[in-house]
Amino acid sequence: MKSLLDKVAIVTGAAHPMGMGFAAALKLAQAGAKVILTDLGRNEQELKVLEQRANEIRELDGNAIAIAVDITQRSQIDRCVEKVIEQYGKIDILFNNAGSPIGCGEFLNMTDQQWDISYQVNVKGTVDFCQAVIPVMIEKGGGSIINNASLSGLAVVEKMAAYTATKFAVVGLTKALACEFGRNNIRVNSVCPGNIWTQMGQIEAELLQKDGQSIADVKADMSAKVPLGRCGVSADVANAVVYLASDMSSYISGVAMPVAGGMAPGL
Repeated sequence: MKSLLDKVAIVTGAAHPMGMGFAAALKLAQAGAKVILTDLGRNEQELKVLEQRANEIRELDGNAIAIAVDITQRSQIDRCVEKVIEQYGKIDILFNNAGSPIGCGEFLNMTDQQWDISYQVNVKGTVDFCQAVIPVMIEKGGGSIINNASLSGLAVVEKMAAYTATKFAVVGLTKALACEFGRNNIRVNSVCPGNIWTQMGQIEAELLQKDGQSIADVKADMSAKVPLGRCGVSADVANAVVYLASDMSSYISGVAMPVAGGMAPGL
């Protein structure tokens, strides 16, 4: 039985084939949801890539469409929500996955632009999508919001000051919204991925790379720090998203769920 049959789900940051957004969109569709994949569409190439992800889901008999959204632009978020309501009449699930890794690097060398983009994407974009979707969920009797907070939202990660600060903010936002909108039957949770081998995981690996080390060496070091003995993959996070979106987690709200293979900061 499909746990999300006929549910309508929006997933942000869903264009990258290695990303957690696309993996979650695919898993949500396989669970029966009608999925809206969003990501940047600043040019023809970006639009093509986003539509390709939706096509891949449709080719597997999933129900998916693509809508270009720059989450730093509130007007684009509002238009996306309007389009979804026009087509489906409701929104049951929101996975705020889009994030920016630009907030990584030596703290003293970080620029105002790095801080500003980190805030605009990781925090304000999440806030704005929640503000746009929550009134729809209230009107329709409830829903589930999942925010991607990263393990960086629970513990300090070296050379990632802006990223870490903004992900702590996402965890705080998650708890605040869970408290405020629980009476509207809206559950709000966050997933906190650890060492997940995505495109962003590779960026982190490059930051940790030492002289003479290959990326494969860094990945091996990252895997060795995980009690389960491996870096995670996007599907590991996607499985947690489907669980938090479904009625199987109907009494769970306000949690920051580590998806980190037992890494100490998540315990």
